[in-house]
Amino acid sequence: MPTSADGTIIVEHVWKRFRSDRGRPNLRDQVAKIGRRLRGGGRDYRWVLKDINFELEPGGTMALIGINGSGKSTMLKVISRCMYQTAGRCETYGRIGALLEVRGGINPILSGRENIYMFGSLLGLSRRDINARFDTIAEFAEVTDAIDRQVKYYSSGMQVRLGFSIASHLDADILLVDEILAVGDANFQQKCLSRISEVVANGTTLLFVSHDLAAVEAMCERAIWLTEATTRASGPTAAVLGQYRGAIEEHAATASDGSSLRVLKVEVIGPDGGMARSGEDVMIRLALSAPEGGAARFFIGVSEGTAVPVFVARRLATFPEGDFEVKCALQNLPLPRGHYYVWLAVEWTGNKRPAQPWKPVGSFDVFGPTRVAPPKGVMVLSPVLVPATWEFS
Repeated sequence: MPTSADGTIIVEHVWKRFRSDRGRPNLRDQVAKIGRRLRGGGRDYRWVLKDINFELEPGGTMALIGINGSGKSTMLKVISRCMYQTAGRCETYGRIGALLEVRGGINPILSGRENIYMFGSLLGLSRRDINARFDTIAEFAEVTDAIDRQVKYYSSGMQVRLGFSIASHLDADILLVDEILAVGDANFQQKCLSRISEVVANGTTLLFVSHDLAAVEAMCERAIWLTEATTRASGPTAAVLGQYRGAIEEHAATASDGSSLRVLKVEVIGPDGGMARSGEDVMIRLALSAPEGGAARFFIGVSEGTAVPVFVARRLATFPEGDFEVKCALQNLPLPRGHYYVWLAVEWTGNKRPAQPWKPVGSFDVFGPTRVAPPKGVMVLSPVLVPATWEFS
């Protein structure tokens, strides 16, 4: 039987369960538990992974996305052998560099120097190999002046920098990165993304977990969306993120917010009453109903689905009681082709609660040029379309 190349990850029909939390130690709960066991119910378990399947070839990049509790971090821990699956097959080939939490792989009692040598030894590197990389690791982590200090005296940011620097410079065949990059500052995040791009270009396999969708889009070619321990979607990153953003918008739109305003209708109209087009004027028309009139600040934003808008327009206005209409004309729409969502918030000018909390109220499509892909490992926070002319001389 042929052996898979170093850097391969194979996950087939993986299931994982945990024992349910212990109940209250009172007599009624204990009697109910004994009754379930006598009826053949057995122990209570909670499934955190259900029939997960994927395969990642050497040099491949994949992201796991989803809300908290969907099973992303558990999947990484199963792959890294921090825990084992209840059923199914999970195989990895080659050395694994895992950064699963702020102190992942780091012993706080040891100094930064000692941690570098310990981590390298666990990966199977000789002392000579570690010596050759030592200065680069310390400089990348920006802890050269504190390298002989115990790590427990490092700040959270310093610990993240050291952990990531060690994991990404010791020639691992597979790199597992959890949400911990959110602890670092913006400059270090970009530095990490650039480093990940370098190691992936050299053939390292990347499995990335993050709530930062811009980082996911910058780093990964494929993505898996996990929800309630199962795979909701899998495929190219852009397609999966589009579905995920749409689900976020749908959940936000249906959530109860206690607003006093009612949104009756939303229209986004392009030139001549047609579809919105990149670089052309667009009219957003809202039909609203209010139980009382007054003065308020109106905010209209456009996003890709999440609550973070690409841009926001604001206007202070007075509106009447009952039904009324709001029109917002956007000049030279700066969006590339894609599907977008209209978000609305209304704040009274006094100290009352918001008349309408920030929430999505509609969606629309934009026809035009596709977005410009940035260099590998560079995040684009907002998909703004900027026309440009080039000249070389």
